[in-house]
Amino acid sequence: MCVKVACVGGGPAGLYLSILLKLRDPSHEITVHERDPEGATYGWGVTYWRDLLDTLHEYDPESARAIGESSVRWSEGVAHVRDLRASPALTTRRPGDEGRGIGRHRLLEILAARARSLGVRLEFEHRITPENLPAADLVVAGDGVHSALRSRHADHFGTEISTGRNPYVWLGTSKVFDAFTFAFVETEHGWIWCYGYGYGPEAGTCVVECAPETWTGLGLDTANEADATALLEKLFVDVLDGHPVIGRSGADGSAQWQTFRTLTNRTWHRDNLVLLGDAAHTTHYSIGAGTTLALEDAVALADALHQHLALPQALARYERERKQALLSIQSAARYSARWYENLPRYIDLPPHQMFALLGQRHSPLLPHLPPRLYYRIDRAAGQLEVLRRLKRRLGPKVARAVQARASRK
Repeated sequence: MCVKVACVGGGPAGLYLSILLKLRDPSHEITVHERDPEGATYGWGVTYWRDLLDTLHEYDPESARAIGESSVRWSEGVAHVRDLRASPALTTRRPGDEGRGIGRHRLLEILAARARSLGVRLEFEHRITPENLPAADLVVAGDGVHSALRSRHADHFGTEISTGRNPYVWLGTSKVFDAFTFAFVETEHGWIWCYGYGYGPEAGTCVVECAPETWTGLGLDTANEADATALLEKLFVDVLDGHPVIGRSGADGSAQWQTFRTLTNRTWHRDNLVLLGDAAHTTHYSIGAGTTLALEDAVALADALHQHLALPQALARYERERKQALLSIQSAARYSARWYENLPRYIDLPPHQMFALLGQRHSPLLPHLPPRLYYRIDRAAGQLEVLRRLKRRLGPKVARAVQARASRK
């Protein structure tokens, strides 16, 4: 059955949904409406992990291959605390999961090209508002956290938005990080830190965050883009190896500092309108899952539409499945954000302990135990698990050796 679908918003979620729907049924009439010109996008690099790439290969090997080939990889994390030159021992490196980074511009380029090749119509510089909704069997609101389509019916969707405490800014840099990098710098006004990762052979992303009192104390609340980036380059000169950071100034030249907005909705659909990606939910950037969750939304919605001919049942299934999948991730994101908001609680630990608890920041137990005690418990539990694995591995061998010795007597 031919279905007419209008995807509002040309981000990763809307583009990937259009690809999946066309692959399922080439007769579907699908249009992606994007308000900005083609090639114009915010942000620098985005992160994802191997399991997402496996999912993409399952659903569309062609776009998955292109995404994988355009990504950089890392398998370690490194944390720097204070002045690296004065205290080189305060750098800790640990193995971790295989992470990947890709430029947001490149990701959208790949998905747009793939959608076009399948017959999806892409309309750039085409702003859709609640007053000029396109005629379609299904309208997909993939227009981000500030979604106009969702806002028109906020009461129906049960939209709730909570604002985080710490200001942050998303920057680019020519520094190529060889690992996912954390750097914590102490100033006379408090701590300021960054997360850095690569996304291309000559490009990296640097997200800077600090407490509100540090932000105002350093004058970042009033500094223009040029002055703010100059100060940040000075503060993080060691971890950046002298490379510049690149900002995105507002129309008045101001730096684009934000506070994170955590958004949830009681329901994700209304008649033939359904929410997708950041229009439906957001998770704190410190867990690096935003793009992954948006693409997983697209997969779930495409599956539900394919398996249920009746639109209400399909949308209900999509919402139910994704809400359930998000429960643990949203919890992890809340605790991760809280860890940074309570950084002084952890920053004076020995570096290896601080970095270990940085990796445990998603734990709901961590805020309720003294950090050193939590570290000892976690380490003991880890050693116990190693012993259990060793016992499972060696148990049959030991038993056979005992039996063989007994048979020789």
